[in-house]
Amino acid sequence: MPDLTEQSEKLFTLYEEAAGTVDLEDERAVEKRLGKSLEAIYGASQWRLMWRKFVRNRVAVAGGVVILLFYLVAIFAVFFAPYTTTTRFIKNIYMPPQIVHLFNEGKLQPYVYVYEAKLDESLRRTYEATGEKTVILFFAHGEPYEFLGLFPGDVHLYVGEGGEPVCLLGTDQQGRDMLSRIIYGSQLSLTIGLVGVVLSLILGTVVGVVSGYYGGWVDDLLQRLIELIRAFPNIPMWMALSAAIPLTWSITQTYFAISVILSLFQWTWLARQLRGQVLALRSQDYVLAAKLAGAKDRWIIFRHLVPATMGQIIVVSTLSMPSMILAETALSYLGLGLRAPATSWGVLIQESQNYQSLALYPWVFTPAVAVAIAILAFSYLGDGLRDAVDPYTV
Repeated sequence: MPDLTEQSEKLFTLYEEAAGTVDLEDERAVEKRLGKSLEAIYGASQWRLMWRKFVRNRVAVAGGVVILLFYLVAIFAVFFAPYTTTTRFIKNIYMPPQIVHLFNEGKLQPYVYVYEAKLDESLRRTYEATGEKTVILFFAHGEPYEFLGLFPGDVHLYVGEGGEPVCLLGTDQQGRDMLSRIIYGSQLSLTIGLVGVVLSLILGTVVGVVSGYYGGWVDDLLQRLIELIRAFPNIPMWMALSAAIPLTWSITQTYFAISVILSLFQWTWLARQLRGQVLALRSQDYVLAAKLAGAKDRWIIFRHLVPATMGQIIVVSTLSMPSMILAETALSYLGLGLRAPATSWGVLIQESQNYQSLALYPWVFTPAVAVAIAILAFSYLGDGLRDAVDPYTV
């Protein structure tokens, strides 16, 4: 059998089932069963082959769906979060997660029991469910907000009837709903990673392509710069630069400063990989033809070489997101990144670092679960994209 792609081999398997042979003269039997032309499949573009291989990786697709849901919730946080980040239930400090009951007196009507706080012999706050019920209202009016700071509204995904608290993940030391704070925290944590990756992609793509295309002293200079940057350990350098951020800066200024700091050390990996690809691509026939046609270097780089390496750029950007999120979380946890009143996953974890409170009230550490899910989703998506980038391998 000739050297075929994985998709072609599967087609020949189906062909064997349909025609009982691999004789190419009987393609019509296979086409009749598959409902498509074999020539169209064999002649599919590289992007088409990449997509086909990616969608067969169910774990990668699931990771992509989870990431889309995370960003969807982050964008519409004011709608999905039942309360704001400053809403406090003073009588419900360290309240455990409330269990949702679906049926109320034989009919479908979700509700939670009202919890009553008590102090035991060790002055530990405990809660007991009373017989009183709080019905959960969906798409109901609640606390007012402004979507994107422009559009006022007050409709939330769910709220408690009569303004009673409905805290599905419990409350923290100040009586604030943990689920609402995690949803609002995703806005900063996920966008910091996204902004940092975009900045590092711009630097890494330009440096890597230029280094591989020109070679010579330009390549030597840029590679020595990359080696110098990679010689510094990331975490201590991040800590040093973050500690230099003035405490008087606003949340917005600190946000962009952290994004720039995270991107300063992430672009070197992409630059190294793109340099190796461009070294092989610059001797291809279409690049030589463009040079002979009088095309300028800038045209060749951005018109031919960058699109040719776009698959690798997408993979590296996806795999860089987990490290960005972890870096922001670590810096905020150490008190060197975002600080209260800003709300991010790192800030929430930093606020729950009291080991005694963590042992007594473990639900305050649920932001770490959100971080773990996001990192796993990005990792699975990145692995699937990395395998799909080379669709001609089995």
